[in-house]
Amino acid sequence: MSTTIDTAAVVSGQAHPMHPVAGRRRGVFKVGKFVGLVVLIIAAVFALGPLLWTVTTSLRTPADAFDNPPQWLPLHPDFSNYAAVFQQIPIGTFFMNSVIVTVLIVVGQTVTCTLSGYAFAMISFPGKNVIFGAFLATMMVPLQTIIIPVFIIIKTLGLNDSLMALVVPALGSAFGTFLMRQYFMQMPRELGEAARIDGASQWGVFRHVYARMAAPAIATLAILNFSGFWAEFYRPLIFLQSQDKFTLPLGLVGLQGNLGTGSISVVLAGVVIAMIPSVLLFIVAQRYFIAGVTAGSSR
Repeated sequence: MSTTIDTAAVVSGQAHPMHPVAGRRRGVFKVGKFVGLVVLIIAAVFALGPLLWTVTTSLRTPADAFDNPPQWLPLHPDFSNYAAVFQQIPIGTFFMNSVIVTVLIVVGQTVTCTLSGYAFAMISFPGKNVIFGAFLATMMVPLQTIIIPVFIIIKTLGLNDSLMALVVPALGSAFGTFLMRQYFMQMPRELGEAARIDGASQWGVFRHVYARMAAPAIATLAILNFSGFWAEFYRPLIFLQSQDKFTLPLGLVGLQGNLGTGSISVVLAGVVIAMIPSVLLFIVAQRYFIAGVTAGSSR
């Protein structure tokens, strides 16, 4: 009987569940799964460690902020640091400025990148590959190298020291276009052809067929843009001079005080407040984000 089972296993190319080879494979799989789990736990600890330290330090007094070894869980939380944030800086104004800038950029860039990604993926026109290659080449140019020309253009347009100085240059994105193009290229062209046979225009095909199918990718792009531009510091530092125009990351610098003499606990309390919108957005939209990131992984 055993010989029959072994022969059938060899012929079929698969080991029988009771065969020693199958047992070893299951053992190796379990060990690999355990090792992978340990690696993920260690990575999560390293990723969440600074965040946990930020939150706990914001709940300690300045005198206890640099205890060695640090107290990861404060025994006597001090919430006065959060009240001090509102007393020392106009955080409400900074918060609203960040909301206006981030929402306008997210909406504008989502629209432009979705349309351009669809055009590069689904529409044939002369020089498409050359234009797309040149578009992608801009991703290799650091922001610091073009910030002066962009600043001159913004000043020429009369947008200097205004929130629109942050919005207008960010309405297009090579990365967003690339992300949407790759997603659209995975979609069957037969759907669009069937819609055009039924009398749909190019815009109708995009709006009623492909845009709805691309909802996970659109959500992913929106989340990435929100997280990136909500925490942006460099461009506001260059383009904004008036305090009433400051965005939240730039405004939080005021908590450091003159020559950095401010309380580190108050500074980190402001950082925690600034992180709340991004964390809430990810919690609410994480299923769309995961669906967009993993799209095409099974193909």
